[in-house]
Amino acid sequence: MQKVEYIWIDGTEPSPSLRSKTKVVKDEVVFLGEVPVWGFDGSSTNQAPGENSDCVLNPTRVYNNPLEDNCVLVLCEVENTDGSPHETNTRFNLKNIMLGNRDEPWFGMEQEYTLYKNTRPLGWPTSRPPDPQGDYYCGRNAGEYIAREHLDACIDAGLSMSGINSEVMLGQWEYQVGEADPLKASDDLWVARWLMEKICAKHGVTVSLDPKPVPGDWNGAGCHTNFSTKEMRENGGLSAIYAAIEKMELTHDLHIDVYGDGNHKRLTGLHETCPITSFRAGVSDRGCSVRIPWQVSKYEKGYLEDRRPAANCDPYLVCWRILETVCKK
Repeated sequence: MQKVEYIWIDGTEPSPSLRSKTKVVKDEVVFLGEVPVWGFDGSSTNQAPGENSDCVLNPTRVYNNPLEDNCVLVLCEVENTDGSPHETNTRFNLKNIMLGNRDEPWFGMEQEYTLYKNTRPLGWPTSRPPDPQGDYYCGRNAGEYIAREHLDACIDAGLSMSGINSEVMLGQWEYQVGEADPLKASDDLWVARWLMEKICAKHGVTVSLDPKPVPGDWNGAGCHTNFSTKEMRENGGLSAIYAAIEKMELTHDLHIDVYGDGNHKRLTGLHETCPITSFRAGVSDRGCSVRIPWQVSKYEKGYLEDRRPAANCDPYLVCWRILETVCKK
């Protein structure tokens, strides 16, 4: 007997949430094809009316479960009972745009998040604001025990992790997920978010992906997205990077539309952001919409960093939008 934890993305608006439930199966699950299709009540997840509530869980990727013995994690796409993708299934759009793609896109996503304890960011005094930001980034921050436990869990699960660091605001951290395949990168980010929720709950802490968790002179929370194509990574690829940036400038509003709810509170032109109504690119400039790292400029090849996505973005939509803008012929 084995437990299978089915994970899916619901229809909560304006930002979707994660749901999961457990099936017990007789035989050990090792490969994706061994996971049975399942279903759920879509009327309880904002995905169906009560009079026609059945939705289908179609397994798409299997992970080790680092939190529980004799259990695997299975990320699923939501489908209608006729096998068509549910309207909330943004993974289908990304999968579709990758069909026939020969640009070999790579994505790396930097997920910022804020830890909360008793309605205040973790580490914040109860009677006064904390010291101004400045010492917390890659320094003395609160919540390292959770960030490291989460990193270990993600590695054990088989996610494509590339690092963590404490962020600019007290109680705020970041982990990085990177993968050549945009579907795998996005899948891994959703599962990493699920693992973070479970680990936080164990410690009596909650996690927020609000793009501006605390008003005032505090950094917001983003999901900076690093992107490259094969042409960008080859010698002389800097010209392809600038060509991609030109396309991204022309479609700025289309990107903002899918880069996360409440992003206007974060993209103000302050705290390492460019105003949401503007587009600017530059080398080493963290106040830009799109940054070109210094080493990319020096060696004239590599990748770009889209700094506009919010922490609560849907990674499927972010990757889809970038591919739609840059790679669609």
